[in-house]
Amino acid sequence: MSISKTVVINSAGVGSRLGMGTTKSLIEIMGKPLIEWQLQMLSDIQDIRVVVGFQAKYVIETVCRLRKDVTFVFNHDYLSTKTGTSLALGSRYTQNMILSLDGDLLIHPDDLKMILQSEDECIGYCEKNTEDPVLVTIEKDESEKEWATSFSRTSGNFEWTGLVQTFPESIKKLEGHVYQIIEGNLPYKAIKVRCQEIDTPSDYDLAIDWIKNNLI
Repeated sequence: MSISKTVVINSAGVGSRLGMGTTKSLIEIMGKPLIEWQLQMLSDIQDIRVVVGFQAKYVIETVCRLRKDVTFVFNHDYLSTKTGTSLALGSRYTQNMILSLDGDLLIHPDDLKMILQSEDECIGYCEKNTEDPVLVTIEKDESEKEWATSFSRTSGNFEWTGLVQTFPESIKKLEGHVYQIIEGNLPYKAIKVRCQEIDTPSDYDLAIDWIKNNLI
């Protein structure tokens, strides 16, 4: 059953901290590039848009080998812009709710499905586990529902995963990081997710164990 959402995968950036000379979405983990693991979990989504910049040719070739119906969006200024610009470019000309997924994030398929089946604007959060996180403050209302109320580089009780589902009209700015684009629309519903970000060489080793425990 197809899900009427637009998924924007940001694969434009340079994965310099990994020291592997490749964009993060092409890093091979257990015989598959990271973006293949992501696409396998998005088989019910018809409108997938991959934002490319660094090593665009190789990303396009890899994705086309896996799916023929993906739309590619170019961020030609990927060296001087941030993730918010890629999201804004990828979100053009759709009336669907948008799910923004970073090219370096693995998320448990059950948690991803939960978000995709929701009709609410929401973000995915996790326990603090990376070296340079974007922090998010999560608060509960009277009915125990969780809400993301603010983002920060210095304070917050949890870490934002980079995962956000939002309406296209909520993406008003073209510059900055994704959290800076959406923070004016908070609070958003908050969903705790099981995930693994791959940002450093040590993250790569953790990702192998994470896939074994969650995807295989």
